[in-house]
Amino acid sequence: MRVLLVDDEPEMASALGAALRRYDMVVDHVANLADAQEAIASSPYGAILLDRQLPDGEGLALIPALRARGLTMPVIVLTARGDLADRVAGLDKGADDYLAKPFAVEELLARLRAVRRRSSELTADVLRVGRLTFDFSHREATIDGAALELPRRELLVLETLLRRMGRTVQRSALEEAVYSMDDEIQSNALDTHVSRLRRKLAEADVGIAIHAIRGIGYLLKQTA
Repeated sequence: MRVLLVDDEPEMASALGAALRRYDMVVDHVANLADAQEAIASSPYGAILLDRQLPDGEGLALIPALRARGLTMPVIVLTARGDLADRVAGLDKGADDYLAKPFAVEELLARLRAVRRRSSELTADVLRVGRLTFDFSHREATIDGAALELPRRELLVLETLLRRMGRTVQRSALEEAVYSMDDEIQSNALDTHVSRLRRKLAEADVGIAIHAIRGIGYLLKQTA
């Protein structure tokens, strides 16, 4: 999942971003509302983590602005303002959840999974295709019950292709799912991740294969 973290505390943002990346999240960080608006306009996000006290205004003002544009990605407010009146104000503004600082990363991850389940395009948290089972809530892949160990970016490629099984996924969509806006992307980096993933799926005889669609992107299909 690609998430946008809107927080003007550098140490907090750095620590939280690093923690989320360890759980295979792609994290973009901005420190104010203006940059948040710009990031949201240019990239699709699975969720937004939003602080309230920002240099250019009240963070909650972002939520109705998003909804007015028809953007429905979940928003979790992360703030030191945890009184009942503050939580009610956040939820009334349209936040999907509200978490007071300090909090445990494990709790934030659980809340992210919960809001994603409520808004997911998937009909189930677990997809089984061929010999592969993919748990989207916990981002785990298994083959006949045995863990399929993949580096973070190969796992993100697999997740993105599985979400659109049988449909061509454009290169730009894959890059947005795998890289944050601060990552330096080499011209052939994505192809390398896809090539390694394709080889591993073939060697394991999983029953699915990745096909390159020249000039467009990649397609994941079940093999005969």
